[in-house]
Amino acid sequence: MKTHVKALVVGGGAVGTSIAYHLAKAGWKDVMLLERDELTSGSTWHAAGLLPYFNMSFATTHIHDYSIKFYKTLEEETGLNPGFYVVGNLRMAQSAARMDEYMLYATTAETCGVPFQWLTPDQIRERWPLVRTDDLEGAIYHPTDGYINPADVTQAMAKGARMNGVEIERRWQVDGYTWTGDHWDVTCSKMVEKGGNLIASDEQVVIHAEHVVTATGNHAQRTARLLGLRIPAIPVEHQYIVTEPDPALVEWRKTNPQHPVLRDADAKWYVREERGGWILGPYERNAPARFEYGVPDSFRADLFPLDLERIEEEYMAMIHRIPSSEEVGLKDDFNGPICYTPDGNPLLGPAPGLRNMWLAEGFSFGITAAGGTGHYLAQLMVEGEAEIDMASLDPKRYGPWMTTEYAARKNEEAYEHVYILHHPDEERPACRPLRTAPAYDRQKALGAQFGHVNGWERPIYYGPKDAHETFDHDARSFRRGGWWHYAEAEAKAIREGAGLIDATAFAKHRISGPGATAFLDWFTTNRLPKVGRINLTYALTSAGTTRTEYTIVRQAEDDYYLVSAGAWAAYDQDFLYKAIMEKEKDFGRINKEDVTTQWGVLAIAGPKSRAILNGLIKDADASTVLSNKRFPWLSCREIELGMVPVRAIRVAYTGELGWELHHPIEMQNHLWDRLMEAGAEHGLTPVGARAQNWLRQEKSYRAFGTELGRDATPLEAGLDRFVDLTKKFYGKAEMQAKGLRSMCVTLLIDGPDDADPWGREALYDGERRIGRLTSGGYSVAFGKSIGMGYVPTELAAPGTQLKVRMFDRLWDAEVTVDSPYDPENRTIRVDG
Repeated sequence: MKTHVKALVVGGGAVGTSIAYHLAKAGWKDVMLLERDELTSGSTWHAAGLLPYFNMSFATTHIHDYSIKFYKTLEEETGLNPGFYVVGNLRMAQSAARMDEYMLYATTAETCGVPFQWLTPDQIRERWPLVRTDDLEGAIYHPTDGYINPADVTQAMAKGARMNGVEIERRWQVDGYTWTGDHWDVTCSKMVEKGGNLIASDEQVVIHAEHVVTATGNHAQRTARLLGLRIPAIPVEHQYIVTEPDPALVEWRKTNPQHPVLRDADAKWYVREERGGWILGPYERNAPARFEYGVPDSFRADLFPLDLERIEEEYMAMIHRIPSSEEVGLKDDFNGPICYTPDGNPLLGPAPGLRNMWLAEGFSFGITAAGGTGHYLAQLMVEGEAEIDMASLDPKRYGPWMTTEYAARKNEEAYEHVYILHHPDEERPACRPLRTAPAYDRQKALGAQFGHVNGWERPIYYGPKDAHETFDHDARSFRRGGWWHYAEAEAKAIREGAGLIDATAFAKHRISGPGATAFLDWFTTNRLPKVGRINLTYALTSAGTTRTEYTIVRQAEDDYYLVSAGAWAAYDQDFLYKAIMEKEKDFGRINKEDVTTQWGVLAIAGPKSRAILNGLIKDADASTVLSNKRFPWLSCREIELGMVPVRAIRVAYTGELGWELHHPIEMQNHLWDRLMEAGAEHGLTPVGARAQNWLRQEKSYRAFGTELGRDATPLEAGLDRFVDLTKKFYGKAEMQAKGLRSMCVTLLIDGPDDADPWGREALYDGERRIGRLTSGGYSVAFGKSIGMGYVPTELAAPGTQLKVRMFDRLWDAEVTVDSPYDPENRTIRVDG
């Protein structure tokens, strides 16, 4: 057994073996995999082996697509058949809303190159007459999909890993991790059987590993404790049953191929053939989380008792859809743990706060994701970045506020929502409200409908004051939901008068000390602002792509206030703080402080915003405090509004005259009340995030997580003005070497009367797919749909005519000038 390795992979399920395989294929020598029991003894052994393409995430769709293609190559390489049955995947719809969901999903599949077909109920009945279709609207069919034997594919990847030099050791458990400064010392115990349990023996070894990857599945909570982390990966019970042979199916198979994997999303189940019978896998309500605080030693390749009453509704729905199954008896049943996360996507990437520690946890669809996970994680580890933006799967999308109770309840909700309609404007209710700004109750009383960002409650629009408990559910849609007209009115209020937006969820950091200036100058792309001024700037990845966006306020010569996206707070902080720790020896002492929860933020914007603020300023010459001369655009001033000391920043994400009002968070209610009182005569309107999102697209303001990410450089995003090429900064050479592979553009779209793009739709030049939208919405300034996205450089010129896929057809779209609303920024700079 080796004791010095380049990379140690902990966990011998499908995910762990794939990671070990792909690290070795990527050229890393001395890769070792440890498994505490036997390969596949976790959730892998009892998985149904389905390979669902369906996913609204761009990154996850790429991962699933890679897996399905990769598994088809394993037998040729290893000589082991992974048991892949390419039977197709038929996802049926009982309603028009479900077909809308499939058409929205199809835009993601289309941009990733995933093949699919549309089938009518008649076509389904003609091809598979055992399936009842009289109550269906249609279906989406993936012909390259199917199912696979989980144990066989894992063993094939394990053999491939060994063929490429990976050492696989079974019956070794990790008991401790210690970072020495340049590698991990991993303490391991030999596992032995005693009374049917698997327990640690006295035999121990310490493995010195430059990198460690944890892929510990159901044991993620134990891993979290060993690393001193919070990892929201907790298993939920998943049941499936296997029937006796169905005579009708047996007869059908005498002259016909297998049925595709059948999914009736509205009935919350999947079904596939199994030895002449059927496997039914439901995603029912009230499936409990298990092992919140660790897996007991007595639980190995075990199962839970079946709870048939819990899945009775889904079982009856199978009989309805496949009538021949009604008289068939049950042959076998499974109820095992499947790990989940609060949003259903895995936790994949660098561990927060730790060097060379990588997490691959929380895989609810681990067989589908295993191959692609190994491929893209190996790219991250070996090359520094993957070819796709992996930020949406990063473990740091959940901050330190996340608890075990939160994870368990949200994971139960994620399980239940596998087949719930995935509206792009959905807001799931479990564990909410949790993090609330002081003005939450005031906003709720005004009809605020809340979304949540990094656990924070944030108004997304203001609906009827007397229906705030139920209105959002009724308002959801794949088209223009019931909330749409409220967002439209809020957007117009900012363009014509004034709006008040709660932006408290912004992440905020104070960076100071003798080394702060030199560090930030190296860390970010733009020149640093002068004292009292602000700059928008970017931090890059090692590949020269966009890692983080910051607004930097320079408060003193070596004292900076950094503001970044609230949804990415822990993600940004980890990158910033790790960079500080690494470079402090070069630049001098750097103080870092997370002040997010100390400062609330209310943003006021619109032509009347100055007049409203003037009504609250008590000054010898109050009317000039906010003038261009005393308070120019892109500057910061300390002012007083009522009894609240405010760090006012003259900037507005909406493209109108406006200020961000950063204030002591404990004074927020006083400030909210004074602003609403002063704004009453000016028609001040509380505004939510959806209207703000529309308005920022009219200004072509890029947003992190959509236009900005690790798959494009700031130059490709069209942000040249925020990149100072005369100075040295991290990632500069790599950014320049990439050139301009594509360009971010804004498009005005003549779309359907009842819908706007959501920001994942495919773009076409004639019949040729050439790019995708990254954002979408409605423009009150132009009276039509608007979107932003990436296209080849030769198609980025204003006036270029393109097409955008929305639902089942292509719609006209025109590339417009950057910042189509007020391109000269006159409204932002207006004096008064």
